Amino acid sequence: MQPTSSRYSPRLTQLIEALRQLPGVGPKSAQRMAFHLLERNRDGARRIAESLVGALDGIQRCPTCRMYCEEGHCHYCTPARASGGQLCVVEGPADLLAIETGAGFRGRYFVLLGRLSPLDGVGPDELGLASLQRQLGEGWIKEMIIATNSTVEGEATAYYLAEMSKAAGVKVSRIAHGVPMGGELEYVDGGTLTHAFSGRRLV
Repeated sequence: MQPTSSRYSPRLTQLIEALRQLPGVGPKSAQRMAFHLLERNRDGARRIAESLVGALDGIQRCPTCRMYCEEGHCHYCTPARASGGQLCVVEGPADLLAIETGAGFRGRYFVLLGRLSPLDGVGPDELGLASLQRQLGEGWIKEMIIATNSTVEGEATAYYLAEMSKAAGVKVSRIAHGVPMGGELEYVDGGTLTHAFSGRRLV
């Protein structure tokens, strides 16, 4: 098979290669997307491009929970949410949204933006655990709920987090009930997440 660069014009090649950066998108899918946008939906393509540039320029991480936000602190870090004394630690923004909409949790969050994986160069620094450590020492957290995914790396991360919480004298629990081993929280239905929270166990 000829390389992409020799089959298409430079700009089309660049577009196809850019679309391949999306998760789960291979060469054929990227090609179909590029042709669709160019042939049938150029206005939509412009909106995508403008929205992407706007998001990259205007969206940042909340300095407290590391969720994406646009102005200062996000709306998940309010004093009202801290009043219950619960902090839920999740791997990514999609997990936060799944729990927020499916489990009815109304405490505060901390988003790791990953999981411990030494082979991939992901350690405590990459997950912002120094910031989490500071928050554990502030006194308002009465229970840290660990909601990392049920994967090997997720379980290893949960163990590390549990040790951090215990060292700070904070009660720690782990959601487990109903979440399958190897499952990703963002794909778990709301009912299962509700049971996972209500059936969480102390670590």
